[in-house]
Amino acid sequence: MTFEEQIKELKVLSGIYTPYKTDEVKQENISYTGTEKSKHQKKNNIQPGTDEWFKLWFARPHLTGEDPYGKE
Repeated sequence: MTFEEQIKELKVLSGIYTPYKTDEVKQENISYTGTEKSKHQKKNNIQPGTDEWFKLWFARPHLTGEDPYGKE
C-alpha cells in the first residue's frame, strides 16, 4: 500500500473524507429553537408544569397547526 493510499484510508477512517457518501446530510441546530422558547418562557414568566409551559414545549405546529407561543 502506498503512502497516498494510507493517508486516504486514514482520512476515511477519521471521517474527514467520505468518498462513498453520495449526498450530504442536512444538519440542523435544534438549540436555536430551544433558546427561542427559553427566552419566551422567561420573558412571559411561564412556570414549568403549567398548561402554558406544556403548550410551549410540546406543541407540534407542523402536525396540528397549534402555535406554541399562544399567538392566535
